[in-house]
Amino acid sequence: MGETLLLSSSRIEGAIATLEPALTDYFHITSHDIVSSTNQLLWERVESGCGPGTVILASRQTSGRGQRGHHWLSEPGGLYLSVSATPELAARDGSQLTLASAWGIAVSLQEAEIPVSVKWLNDIFLQGRKLGGILTETRLQGDRITTAVIGVGVNWSNPVPDVGINLHEFWANHPESRRCSLEMLAARVLVGIEWGLYRLQHRGIETILPEYQQLLQGDWDPSSLLMPHHGEP
Repeated sequence: MGETLLLSSSRIEGAIATLEPALTDYFHITSHDIVSSTNQLLWERVESGCGPGTVILASRQTSGRGQRGHHWLSEPGGLYLSVSATPELAARDGSQLTLASAWGIAVSLQEAEIPVSVKWLNDIFLQGRKLGGILTETRLQGDRITTAVIGVGVNWSNPVPDVGINLHEFWANHPESRRCSLEMLAARVLVGIEWGLYRLQHRGIETILPEYQQLLQGDWDPSSLLMPHHGEP
C-alpha cells in the first residue's frame, strides 16, 4: 500500500526556489492529511479572497475528481494538489490552461529524467500507462476567465490500476534513474504549471503547441482549444 505522508510545505518551497529562483516566495502552500477534494477546498479559499499561487496539497482525497465527472482514486502515497491562477484569457480559450499546464509539467518531469508523454488533453503518461492527470476549473465574468483552479494528481507510490503506473514502479525497473521525494515532485509540478501559464500569457498558445505535439501520444483535436472549459466545484 502507499505511504501516508504529510507533505512539508517548507521543503516544497525550498525545492521550488532551487528549481526556479524567480518563483521564490510566489506560492502559498498549505498541506493537509485528508480532504474531500483539493480543488473544492481551494475554491473555498478563493471565495475567501486568496490570491494566485495559493496551493492546497493533501495526502489523500475522499472525493477527488477527474475529467467529465470521473472519480479520481486518491490513495496515500500519491501527489494531490491544486493551485489558483488569475489568467487573462477569453472563456472560449479555457482549454489552453490545461494544455499549457500539461506541457509545463511534462517538461519539468523530463528534466528529472522521467520520460513522460502527454495524452490529449489532460493526461500525463509514462511508458504507455497513466501517471497523472489535470483537472482545470474556471470562473467567468462575462466572456473572460477571472480565476482558475488547476488540480493535479500524480502517482508516486500509491496503488494504481493495471492501466496506471507510479514512479516507484518506474524507478524499480530503471535503477539508473534519479529518484525524487514527494516534496520535490510537488515542486516540479508547481514549477511546470507556472512555466506553462507564463508562456501562455506572454507568448501565446501557438508557441506551446509545437512542443506539446512532440510530447503527444495518440490523436488530438485542435478544435477543442476553442471550447470553453469552466465549472463549479
